[in-house]
Amino acid sequence: MNQHRPRLRPLDIRPFVQDGQELLFLRDPLALADRSVVIPAAAAPILALCDGTRDADEIRTALLAHFGLRVAREGLDGLLTALDQTCLLENERTAAARARALDDFRAAPFRAPALAGAAYPAEPAALAAQLDAYMDTARARYPSGRALPAANARGLVSPHIDYERGGPVYAAVWDQAKPAALAADLAIIFGTDHSGGHGRLTLTRQHYATPYGVLPTPAAIVDACAAAVSAPFEEELHHRSEHSIELAAVWLHHVRAGRPCEVVPVLCGSFGHFVAGQADPAADRDIAGLVAALHAASVGRRVLVVAAADMAHIGPAFGGDPVDAAAAAALRAADAALLERMAAGDAAGFFAELAGVGDRNNVCGLPPIYLALRLLAASDGASSAGGVPCAYDQCPADSDLTSFVSVAGLVWP
Repeated sequence: MNQHRPRLRPLDIRPFVQDGQELLFLRDPLALADRSVVIPAAAAPILALCDGTRDADEIRTALLAHFGLRVAREGLDGLLTALDQTCLLENERTAAARARALDDFRAAPFRAPALAGAAYPAEPAALAAQLDAYMDTARARYPSGRALPAANARGLVSPHIDYERGGPVYAAVWDQAKPAALAADLAIIFGTDHSGGHGRLTLTRQHYATPYGVLPTPAAIVDACAAAVSAPFEEELHHRSEHSIELAAVWLHHVRAGRPCEVVPVLCGSFGHFVAGQADPAADRDIAGLVAALHAASVGRRVLVVAAADMAHIGPAFGGDPVDAAAAAALRAADAALLERMAAGDAAGFFAELAGVGDRNNVCGLPPIYLALRLLAASDGASSAGGVPCAYDQCPADSDLTSFVSVAGLVWP
């Protein structure tokens, strides 16, 4: 084990309480090991100090100096060993595990649905029954959406929240876009990469499977896109477990009654550096190159562009203040302003709306929506104005009903 100066990998750290004890679950988004690590919440400072700049003795010294914590060397070594053995540190063991996992992913006949049997039924008939039930709910809850002129829809925004909470919004938008989905011979799905690096646009040649079968990925289009993007496969393993594209692909396959069409899946990393003003997405070479390559590949095809994107994430579950009625109303107004920009096909205005407030509502769908708007504008030669919002909801994100994720459905005719 090389833990001389341990550096923790980016993790999804989730607090929970068990038997009155506050604990932290260290979840690896890449699932490189078959075991997980749970530590006392009081040990969180150790994680913060595992930044690759200190050895074990220096970590102990910093814990005492900055946090007043005395940690025995044996206890610290035990934790570092557990982190190492579960591939939660950046080191040779983790690099080898990541390489093996990527080789296995690429060698498989298709990308297996990661959430089938957990977030939705793995058996096609049961899945169809569940999604059809959401359709019935959506038609009652969002009746105006049924009359929208979207038979020739070119694009849509679909949530990527779990179906249990977002099912009716998924159903409303996919029901509206069904004629276009049936007619499409190519779907381009931009999905949020919740673990993606700044500005990273990640491709894969792997096919995406759903319980209905396999949606083939056209390698020639992926190769053309890869030539226009820097490091297009650097984070390819994220496709294995990232849920955003999968949850949209299942709905696409469902409304097509199980008939496949080609799908280009693109995971979109963080826009945090753009929001902070460190760079301009309008001038980003990777974004421009990808949009140009996808536009060229779309010529002569019946294409459906999909942004698999949730909107705001607010409240204590996301590090904010509890959401009361006034905050929920303010969120609705902020989301309405974003939807207006989206409907107008205004990529620059959509981004400016979020960047102007520092993305304070944590809109994780920013990257895929922006990419979809850019691609639709390139296809139009001007803009993709005329989009119509067809569903909206604020979904609870904690048991106290003080945190929410907002989701919306929108169709661009």
